[in-house]
Amino acid sequence: MTSTPLALFVGMPGLELSASELVFFREANPFGLFLFKRNLDNPEQIKRLVHQFRDAVGREDAPVYIDQEGGRVQRLDNGNWPLYRPLGTFGALARKDLELGKKALRLSTLAMGAMMTELGIGSGTTPVVDLARTDTHDVIGQRAFGDDPELVATLGQVVVDAMLEVGNMPIVKHIPGYGRVQVDPHFDCPIVDASIEDMRDTDFRPFVALRDAPWAMVAHLIFTQIDNDLPASVSPTVYKMIREDLGYDGVLITDCLTMEALKGTWPERVRAALDAGYDIALHSQGDLAASEAAAKAANPLSADSLARIARAEARLGKTRVDVQALHAEAEQILRENGFA
Repeated sequence: MTSTPLALFVGMPGLELSASELVFFREANPFGLFLFKRNLDNPEQIKRLVHQFRDAVGREDAPVYIDQEGGRVQRLDNGNWPLYRPLGTFGALARKDLELGKKALRLSTLAMGAMMTELGIGSGTTPVVDLARTDTHDVIGQRAFGDDPELVATLGQVVVDAMLEVGNMPIVKHIPGYGRVQVDPHFDCPIVDASIEDMRDTDFRPFVALRDAPWAMVAHLIFTQIDNDLPASVSPTVYKMIREDLGYDGVLITDCLTMEALKGTWPERVRAALDAGYDIALHSQGDLAASEAAAKAANPLSADSLARIARAEARLGKTRVDVQALHAEAEQILRENGFA
């Protein structure tokens, strides 16, 4: 095992780690494990899986993350846990009554974050602070709060604060913004021709407002006015812009590098993302051979990345809450205000 973890999250195929997967994790030592529905059955199984991974890499705090935003992007949805509303629902309530929208969102976020923390899952990779316009591709849609940068930033801050309070890592996404995408980056590379000035006035604003958030996830799209050739997640120019122009100094993790927005082999994409400057590459496809290839392409976390991670982890709180009660209170607010 390398003494310093690799700058890499990987996935896995099943509900528990096989003997060969345990050997891989023990020897490669990727920083984290990213899980999907295929890996999540019930609370005890998840806790065992988290323990398996952490024991294999020899780090009691090794992160295990999932996508758990609410709405159609929530992996804990098989009946063993409460179902959570999409962020767009809270955005709609906040446009009617800002304080009530913030209250309901905070209650729901506290419940969802605490639910994950209790399972050993360290993040739901939320909030989404992309702008959702009428012409934004449905890949964003109700995952986002709306199209008003100020409101999106305000509600995004609610999620960041509530997640930190219950010890779950908020990850704002998808920096520097999917709000103008016309195609789904899972299948094609979005291209945005808007000027930098226009983007600063709109899509970039929530990310600038939330520049103190501990983690952010990087988008796969080409901003022609910044880098006409490379998608943001593998572009040194966009990386520099995020750090210097947007002023973001937290941990930067890529969106999953197996998405079709990118070119090259999957290991080549891992190498390109890390060479661009990003702290961590996300390679969540679960095949062991693919994970082994990604690990060979990755490097150990840099001193700067380790420092950012440590600063982020130092912000995690330990508040315990009643998940069911807070979720029920949030739902009551929504129902009383016309959200069935």
